[in-house]
Formats: sequence, structure tokens, C-alpha cells
Amino acid sequence: MKKDRLLAKWLNDDLSPDELAEFEAGPDFEKYQKIKNYAARLEVGDLDENAMLSNILSQKKAAPKIVPHYKKWAFRAAAIFVLALGITFVMKFFVPEIQKADFGEKTTFSLPDNSEVVLNSGSEINYKKWNWDNNRHLKLQGEAYFRVAKGRKFEVETNLGKVSVLGTQFNVKARKNRFDVVCYEGRVKVNYAGTQILLTHGQSVSFENGKQIKMTVKSVKPEWLDNQICFYKENIRNILDEVERQYNIKIELKTKDTISLFTGKLPSKDLNTALQIISTTYHLEAKQVSKNKIIFDEK
Repeated sequence: MKKDRLLAKWLNDDLSPDELAEFEAGPDFEKYQKIKNYAARLEVGDLDENAMLSNILSQKKAAPKIVPHYKKWAFRAAAIFVLALGITFVMKFFVPEIQKADFGEKTTFSLPDNSEVVLNSGSEINYKKWNWDNNRHLKLQGEAYFRVAKGRKFEVETNLGKVSVLGTQFNVKARKNRFDVVCYEGRVKVNYAGTQILLTHGQSVSFENGKQIKMTVKSVKPEWLDNQICFYKENIRNILDEVERQYNIKIELKTKDTISLFTGKLPSKDLNTALQIISTTYHLEAKQVSKNKIIFDEK
């Protein structure tokens, strides 16, 4: 009851300095403040004051109904509570759900239909829980592996292309101008720049700068799930970008870009070995100038 009394007095700016300090120290103060600010921004249409006055004067006067002050507090507190419930409902069901994997991390989560998603480092997914059974659609930035529960159409949208599936396992990667899709089970339909390709078990397709690369996959799941970074005909800039994401570091390349493309694997949990492989492949020298910065220079 004391908490309700303080809330009501706070809404009416009627708290003493001591009471205000006590109220602001409470665990729910920040929530109440946000709700009060939100309510203060609500607008109503312009009123015709003259028409309102005429209407009031034309009506039969009645004895004024006096509402006790404590009831005013209770009414306002109740209104704030209802508004809070409404905002909570909208936030829960209509605002997109966002899942992220920061640099140097991986994130695993389940969708409303129990499909499982694993996000690789430096990646993000957003989707809406509302009406998920009829609209199984999400947006991906970066790379993710999907184990899709059986059901209706499932779509993954990226800035480079879209993948449509039905009960399958697949990997999608969209980085800069490179778009890779690998099907590990079932079938997936890939849409890229007006081109539509159907992939089945063990098949994959890559696009870079509008050019298509087809290849066959021998692994049963993405190598990055086992802490291996796999590359297929990738340039050194893309390789260094991925190493930065996996190790949460900064890499500076002090040499001209090479046209040599790399196909192979790098460890994502052993930085020294990864740097040695890159140095040997491109005839570079790696220097660690700080805890989180590496410089590659010509030998």
C-alpha cells in the first residue's frame, strides 16, 4: 500500500524531498519514469473551446461530483498500469526479436517452432514472433547455420539474396559482396539477383560481385561449428575480415592486394597458427603491435 501511495503522490508531483528520494531509489522507478514520459508525449486533437463552453452552459446545472483526492491518485495509477500492460504486449509480440553474436562469440537459440539457429561471430538475425507459424521469415546479417523444424515454408533474407527451405539443414553467409549457401540436408532454393538455383544434399553455391561459383561440400556441417574457418577461393581481404570477427581483433594490411585466392581452413581458437598460415600463403610477416592489433607487412 505504501508503494501505491508513493506512486500516486509522485504522479501528482506531491512527494516530499525524502519521499522522492525513497521513490527514485526503488527498483521500478526507471520503468515508471519511461511510462510517464511516454504518456506525456501522447497528443489529442485540437479542441473548439467556444463550442465546448456553449454546450456546457446550455446544459442543466447539476451538483458537482466531488472525487476524493486519494481516488484521483488511484485512477491515475490504474491508467498508468493499463498503459504499461499495453506497451509490454506490443513490445513482446509486434517488435522484432533480435539475436546477435558479437566478434569472437557464437550464439545458439531456438525459433518459435523449435528450429535451431547458430550465429557465427559478427552476425545478427531479426524476426517477428507474431504469427510465426504462418510467416516463417527472418532477416540475416552475416552467417548462420539452421536446423529447420518440419513445417511450412521457411525463408532467410539477406542483403544479397534469399533462401527458401522446407525442413532441412543449411548454412547461409552474406558478407560484403560474397553470398554463400550450403545445403546439408533436404533441399533449398536460392534467389540471387534474378537467378534461382535449387540445391540438394551436399551442394552449395557462391556468388561474388555477380559471378557464380558452384562446388560440392564433403562435410556434414559447417566447419566453423568445430572452430575451423573454411574458405573457398576467397581473397585476402575477406580472409582477414573473418579472422578479425573470430578473434575480435584489428588487422592492418600494409601491402598491395594480391589476386591470389585462398582455399583452405584456419583455426578460430588458435590465433598464432592462423597468422602463420596466412603469412606463409601470402609471403607476409605478422607483427602483433598491441593486444588486439596485428599488422601484416611484406617480408
